[in-house]
Amino acid sequence: MSGSLVIQTSFLGDVILTTPLIAELAKRGPVDVLVTPEGAAVLANNPDIRNVIRYDKRGTYGATLSLWQTVRQLRSRRPYDAAYLAQGSFRSGLLAMLTGAKERIGFASSTGRVTYTTQIAYRPGRHHAERLWSLSMSECADPPIPEQIRPRLYPSDEERLVVDRMLRRGGSLDEPFVALAPGSAWGTKRWPYYIELARKLGDDFRIAIIGSKADGAIAEEITAALPAGCVINAVGVLPLLASAELIGRAQAIVTNDSAPQHLASAMGTPTLTIFGPTVPEFGFGPLAERHATAGLDGLPCRPCDRHGPQRCPLTHWRCMRELSPEYIASLLTEVINPPVPV
Repeated sequence: MSGSLVIQTSFLGDVILTTPLIAELAKRGPVDVLVTPEGAAVLANNPDIRNVIRYDKRGTYGATLSLWQTVRQLRSRRPYDAAYLAQGSFRSGLLAMLTGAKERIGFASSTGRVTYTTQIAYRPGRHHAERLWSLSMSECADPPIPEQIRPRLYPSDEERLVVDRMLRRGGSLDEPFVALAPGSAWGTKRWPYYIELARKLGDDFRIAIIGSKADGAIAEEITAALPAGCVINAVGVLPLLASAELIGRAQAIVTNDSAPQHLASAMGTPTLTIFGPTVPEFGFGPLAERHATAGLDGLPCRPCDRHGPQRCPLTHWRCMRELSPEYIASLLTEVINPPVPV
């Protein structure tokens, strides 16, 4: 059985949101996935995947020899029955075509659509996990139920042990904590009041800080603002799936519109996402059963960008500055302790 190939070489969050598509295809036969090395790390242990194929864009884009080596590796597995273009660049479409895949399925809006045999409508009003899942379905398929578009991640026993050891430092495994993810690759997406929020939450919870090495400075500031032993600084020290495991144990997470939100969706962690220059209507909001989003409604310049510029185009950055720590803390309380239906 030749199986299917999923091509997803975009941002980490997009890779996580592709896992419902992978799960759907796995019901029909073997699935291989082509991703960046970072994407490969987050897809480890996934039982729905036969082979994870690493595709280093930094070494491949613009390098014809490296691209051909990737194609040769894929063609050695026999032509795929179908390739699903979860990332829609022309280069990805060309790569799928060169593998000999009999069908190449992607969005009608993608730049690589000229290489597709089947074009699927891109529905702007749907969550991106649903949009990606729809690549595997016919146009007349029923809408998915929430479980079908829930992302899936699979931390290993070793990663769970790493988190156990981290939580035992200065506390116990059972002590409740709230995760904070203050970082983002996009400057205007970084809400500026995480230190003040951590102070407000510190009386009731330990604080776990999630992020990459680039978030080290803000993590140190949060740590310095709270009493010793109250902070679990996991920034830059945990592998991706261990970070997901840590998030999965939190009472809740407060995050910007960035990858930790999608890690939380996959782990079912109650989520409060802070949106500034972007909005949930773009299709990248939280999918955890208990979630809320914060954003400054009624601001004429919002949203200003699909991703979020590094600096506010109008210089005032009101979309983030006017979301107070008090407001975010009140929303978080509702996420952690939702009102009981009458």
